[in-house]
Amino acid sequence: MLNKHIGSVRFVYNLALETKQRAYAAKQVNLSCIDLNNQLPELKKECEWLKEINSQSLQQSIAHLDSAFTNFFKGAADFPNFKNKSTSRQSFAVPQNVLINAEGKLDIPKFKEGIDIVLHRKIDGDIKQAVISRTPTGKYFASILVDNKKDNPKKKKIKEKTAVGIDLGIKSFIATSDGKTFDNPKFLKKNLSRLKYIQRKHSKKKGKRTKHRLAVLHERVANQRRDFLHKTSSNIVKNHDTICIEDLNIKGMIKNHCLAQSISDVSWGEFVRQLEYKADWYGKNILKIGRFEPSSKTCSHCGAINHDLTLKDREWTCSVCGTKHDRDINAGINIKNFALRNYLSVERRLKNRNELPTLVGVKTSEAAIPSG
Repeated sequence: MLNKHIGSVRFVYNLALETKQRAYAAKQVNLSCIDLNNQLPELKKECEWLKEINSQSLQQSIAHLDSAFTNFFKGAADFPNFKNKSTSRQSFAVPQNVLINAEGKLDIPKFKEGIDIVLHRKIDGDIKQAVISRTPTGKYFASILVDNKKDNPKKKKIKEKTAVGIDLGIKSFIATSDGKTFDNPKFLKKNLSRLKYIQRKHSKKKGKRTKHRLAVLHERVANQRRDFLHKTSSNIVKNHDTICIEDLNIKGMIKNHCLAQSISDVSWGEFVRQLEYKADWYGKNILKIGRFEPSSKTCSHCGAINHDLTLKDREWTCSVCGTKHDRDINAGINIKNFALRNYLSVERRLKNRNELPTLVGVKTSEAAIPSG
């Protein structure tokens, strides 16, 4: 039944995408989410096996397509693609009527006896929806959205003592302004020879066994990386009130074929995403500096810029003040300084704007009232 739901949701998504494309190509009509949902009853008469599927999950797949088009027109995503059984994420959403019953089973529509589950943590709050997904290795997960009726805490005050600058790198995963470095575990690189070996065997045999072995190894690398990112981001957020980072152009950097694999393996984008939402959870601040700020080339002691610095230089000495720098830690210090300086300048501008004279203020001022 889980596989039927996953396949049926994928089928409706692809059919809705093709219908939208044909309608626009033939008559320049943009079918809305409501238009497509109204056609589902007629589709079920044609494809009776869709009656076994939760109707709300089918409607949700069309809603996801509508969101994909919205993001495309906003410029936030590429044009929606057809979903593939092999490469796309295999999942379906249950937008309501989700609960954990008295027997500890997951109870969703169309599953009368419930589904045996292993709870990762105790559910505290009202269950809103669930997303059931299947990994390439055949594992099933239910991601449950819960409303715990709690607001995020207020943001901490931004102070220099409780702020930290973070320089993202490849040799060291991150270097902080307070002198700490976190080594890059390079999970993909460590397993690359094994991956290549299994990939060669799979390309020759095309068997299910080698395909499964390949999926298991890819999943293992992904899980190791995810675990490392979560532990590192939680460590940074819990120990600092303000985190200063660079706004990196990761998509542009990946185009460099010499660094693409290393940048993909280190997952800077996912790390920053985790920092941002965890900062909201704990009431912490995220400050970003521009991607063109010379954080690595600037001496954090005197402010002089070393224009001759290259990627190979891991340490350098300032020609002006003679201070010896570790490249990454110096960058972390500069990122913190730049971010705090930018924040203070914005705060100063806002304060000055609020203190501008107003018509009412001038009118009621005694000095502004004429004596006659």
